[in-house]
This record gives sequence, C-alpha cells and structure tokens, in this order.
Amino acid sequence: MWNLFIRAKINKKKLLLLLVFISLQVLGTLYLPTLTANILNEGVLQADLDKVYEIGKSMLLVAVGTGAAAILSTYLSADVSAKFSRNIRNMLFKKTQLLSIQDFKQFKTSLLITRATNDVEQVQAMLSMFFEMLLPMPFVVIIGMILAYLREPQMAMIIFITMFIFFVIAALLINKVMPMFDQVQSGLDQINERVGQFFSGIRVIRAFNRTKLEQQQMNESFHRFAKLNIRINRWFALMMPLILLILNVATVAIVWFGAERINAGDMQIGDITAVMEYAMNILFYSVMALYSFVMMPRAITCAKRIREVLNYSPEIEDGKETMNVRTEKAKLEFNNVSFCYSDAENPVLHNVSFTCEAGSTTAIIGGTGTGKSTIAKLIPRLIDTQGGEVLLNGYALADVPQRELRKQIGFVPQKAYLFSGTIAENLRHGNKSATEEEINHALSIAQATPFISSLPHGIKTTVSQGGTNFSGGQKQRLAIAKMLMKKPQVYVFDDSFSALDFKTDAALRKALKEETKEAIVIYVAQRISTIKDADQIIVLDEGKVVGKGTHHELLRSCPHYLDIARSQLSEEELV
Repeated sequence: MWNLFIRAKINKKKLLLLLVFISLQVLGTLYLPTLTANILNEGVLQADLDKVYEIGKSMLLVAVGTGAAAILSTYLSADVSAKFSRNIRNMLFKKTQLLSIQDFKQFKTSLLITRATNDVEQVQAMLSMFFEMLLPMPFVVIIGMILAYLREPQMAMIIFITMFIFFVIAALLINKVMPMFDQVQSGLDQINERVGQFFSGIRVIRAFNRTKLEQQQMNESFHRFAKLNIRINRWFALMMPLILLILNVATVAIVWFGAERINAGDMQIGDITAVMEYAMNILFYSVMALYSFVMMPRAITCAKRIREVLNYSPEIEDGKETMNVRTEKAKLEFNNVSFCYSDAENPVLHNVSFTCEAGSTTAIIGGTGTGKSTIAKLIPRLIDTQGGEVLLNGYALADVPQRELRKQIGFVPQKAYLFSGTIAENLRHGNKSATEEEINHALSIAQATPFISSLPHGIKTTVSQGGTNFSGGQKQRLAIAKMLMKKPQVYVFDDSFSALDFKTDAALRKALKEETKEAIVIYVAQRISTIKDADQIIVLDEGKVVGKGTHHELLRSCPHYLDIARSQLSEEELV
C-alpha cells in the first residue's frame, strides 16, 4: 500500500499538517490524565479550591485544544484519503486507455471495474483508519505505558499483559481471514462479470428461454459470496466478545489492585484515576488498531490487485517522438505484415502487402476468419504488428504517438457503439467544437437525416447506453456520421454497412465519395455491391493476399473473388 501512496502524489503540506495535528491530539489525550490526577491529589483531597480552579482552567484549554486537533486531523485524514482515491482511480483509468484489445483478454471489463471502484474504496478506508487509529496507536501505547509505569509500575504490568493478549488475537485473526479476503475480491469480480454478461445478453437469454438457468447460476454465485462473507463475519463476531471480556477484566484488575494500594497508603485516588485513564486510552487505541489490523489483509489484497494493473506493461508501447504525420497527400503502406492472436495456433495474417493513396478507395474482402477485420484494427493500432510494418505518410505506426496517429484515422467498427447522452453529444466525440450545421451535414452524408427528422427532439434525442434505443442500421449510420466529424486523412469502415439495406448502402457510398475525395478510404466488407466500385480490391484467403485489382480485373484473374461474386451476383452482373 505504501507504494500506491507514493504514486498517488499526495500534497506534502497537508500530510505534514496532518502529522502535526495527530501529534497534538496524542499529547493532549495523554496530558489530560496527568491534570486529572493533579486536580484530585492537589486540589480535591487538599480542599484547595484555588488549585482546583487553576488546574481546571488548564484542563479546559487542553481539552479544547485536543478536540480541535482531533477535528482537524479527522478532516485532513478524510481529505488526504479521498484525494488518494481520486488520484489512483485517475491512474487506473489512464492505464486502461493504453491497453490493447489483446490486453483486455487478460483484464476483463468486470475485473477492471471492481479494481477501480471497490478495491480503491477498500484501500481508501484502510488509509483513513491508518491516519486516525494506527498512526497514533504506537505513540499512545508507548508514552501511556511510560506515564503509567512512572505512576505505578505494577499496575502498568496489567496494561502490558492486556496489550500482549490483544496482539496475539490480532495475529491469529489476520492469519485466518487473509486468505478469505483474497477469495472475497475474486468472488466480487465473478459476480460483476456475470451480472454484466446477463444484462448485455438479456435478449439472447430470453430468446433461448435461459432466464431460469441464468437466475440459478446467479443465485449460486451470490450464495458462494454470501457464505464466504458469513465465515469472515463469524470471526469478527467471535473477536468482539473476546475484546470486551479482556477490557472488562483489565478494568477490574486495575481497580482492584489500585484499591489495595490506596488502602495500604501507597497511592492516592488521583494516581489510580490517571492510570485508569492511561489504560482506557491505550486499550481504546489498541482495539481500534486491532480492528484496522483485521481489515488490513483485505486492503493489502486490493492494493496488490491495483498494482497489478498499474504495473502491467501494455502490449502496444506508445511512440516516444513528438511528430505531426499529417501531409497534403496521405499514403498508407502495409509491408509484409504478419499477425497472430495470442490464443491462436496459426497466424491470421501472413506477409500482407499493399499501398493506399490519397483520393483512392481500397476494399478488403474474403471469407470468414481470413483477417479482414485484423487489417482494419492494425491501421489505428488497436493491435500491433508482429512482423513487417504499417506506414502512414512514411512514418512507421510504432514510432507515432497513438494520440497523434488516431487524429489522422477515422475508424468505424463492425459493431457500432453509442454512448449515453444525446445524438449531438455522441457526434461531438469526433469534433467537440462542431456546430449544429456541421452535425447535420455529417448526418446527411451518413443517410441518417430521415430517421433523425422523425424523432421529436431531433439531434437532442437521448441515446441509451450502447445505443439500445436504435436499430442496428441506425447505429451504424450514427457511428459513420460521428467518424465523419473528425475529417481524418484515412477512413476505415470495418463492415460498417452490413446492417444497411442496399438502397441506403448505395446512397451512403455515393455521398461518401464526394466527402472523402482527398482522403484514403478503406472498406472491409462481405458484399460485392459495397466494394465493386473501389479503385483497388484486396482479396484475402487464410491470411494471405490472393488477389489485387479492380472488380472487373479480379473477375478474370482471381478464382476466390469470382466464387464470392457468383454467390452474390447474377450471371448478367458478372459480365
């Protein structure tokens, strides 16, 4: 946890102030019993009212000062803990922005959500307890023991024995519950994953009538999680009566032994009162520290899980050089590019080479699993090449900072995703300063104007998370419009017209041709009708380029392309 605290870069002045106020609180807390003893021994027992007033004023000042220090230390502790939490969450979020698609196979979405929320919350709570309970505890115990020893050495031994028992209980409890907290956090990951999967796949679950089965599996997950928490709570339930028993026995022992000493004339009533207060302060902070120690294993587990994400080296390393890759005429080159997914036996791409020039349209077609979408993902560097290189305007993509690279590339994935908000807010992801006129222009090109116009609130219509209140074709058109707002040098459409009817598909491509006439346009598609007018068509089979040329050239020279065309076009259209 200390490593995380250093990385969070907390304000040092606030930390110093926090330590000062904690010190004042400890000193005030331990000085009050001394004043109590003095007012009893020198004032009450001696019937000296002036002494009572004199020491009473000092007690009032110390009590007010101690209370003020306690309030300020609590405030600063909460402030430091909350800002620690904020900074760590920001670091986690920034780290996730660097993770590639391959990295997300290791860190599932549900796991990252748990680490950024629950795990950080647990560490924050532990940090707050550290400042308020654990940090003052050794000073209260050591100074309190010394002061108690100076008052009455034999009674101080009672406090020492009580403390020893406390630490033995703490050690046994921590050793028992620490493995359970590991299981609790893993169980929370599994529940988050299953709940997220249930809600995202609710339509499929209902379509296959699997609601009861899913409910049964959810109940099993909840039952396991509850059972584990019950086991932990049983240990806590056992701990509290033991602590109360020890406290009561220690109190009785101090009172009994003190009474014997007073009867023998070896102590005064003020001394036993002071020792009692020292004991209560020591035992109070020890109990709170024990509770903190019990919670510490969970916080340590959470901190370890957070560090696992923060220390992870992403598959894709960002380019170090600051550069502007934009040129007047864009050029994209694939030079002997190969790629293999981590969980695949064979490469999905093998020595793929082609060039795209500004003002031209390149289409990529092939059977299922031939690497079409992989090529599309390589261009904005969502994944990285494992052989060969991809160049944009003469620069290897690996050398270009990802932020700069993605300014020049517009990418529409197979599955269009819309964020919660309004249609206008979604489109402004492509250009945050876009005017309403620019938004309407992009919607017009994307053939989205007709259905947007039919909505009561137009571009101010609310979008559900994921765009679930729109059809597949509507989402694709909105995603295309959002990409058009960027005005990039390279447009990549990864089977982004698949949910459109043929008429809308044709109208959209016609409008795009005029809008993107000075840029590179790349279509990944299954339909011959979508790509037949492209300047260059790349045909893939088993990750290799088996054909390259125009539609008519490939009909004559590429058997694979001819087979695809025959499956979609009539004999008259093949001529």
